[in-house]
Amino acid sequence: MRAISLKLPEDVLEISRWCADTLHLSSAAYIRRAIERMNRQTEAFLRAKRLAEASKKVRKESMRVNREFAAIE
Repeated sequence: MRAISLKLPEDVLEISRWCADTLHLSSAAYIRRAIERMNRQTEAFLRAKRLAEASKKVRKESMRVNREFAAIE
């Protein structure tokens, strides 16, 4: 596993230590979990953004097809 150096404001560090202690985790494990969670959230956000962009690209064609089906019914 690779290592990084991280500078945090004192208040953030103290709260992180307290949270880690409360969860019976080391500070490193707590920060690692926080980064993993943020990565998952960012991936989900980017996936939703790409889906919305793709949806906008096909919206006109979908509406045309819906109108055609409505006319048939």
